[in-house]
Amino acid sequence: MKRFVIFAAGLAVGVLAMAWAPRMWARDAVRQSPQFYTVRLENDRVRVLEYRLKPGEKELTHSHPPGVVFYLSDATFRTTGADGKVTESNVTNGQVSWREFTTHDAENVGTTEAHAYAVELKQASPR
Repeated sequence: MKRFVIFAAGLAVGVLAMAWAPRMWARDAVRQSPQFYTVRLENDRVRVLEYRLKPGEKELTHSHPPGVVFYLSDATFRTTGADGKVTESNVTNGQVSWREFTTHDAENVGTTEAHAYAVELKQASPR
């Protein structure tokens, strides 16, 4: 009987962990939407992504660590944050933005392809 209780408890914890996992851990943008992201450089300090999203295309919910985004085109996005808040934003060619850790989905609601480079910071390793 004791083994059954331990098994049942372990199974319950596993099921709960799987149900909450998407909320607990970040979803990598490249893994979630590889058709929109290309890794251009990666080392122990940064990952540089090239991003393209055509008008009408929408990404799945994903996360980004802190970093810098450099826009190479004008674009209009509608994003939904992890809290459910929907925002619409315009970016311009040459705009550079700092981005804190974020989890969101994004849709290109404009008429031009969104094109950007994102430099994602990795945690510094102890020296």
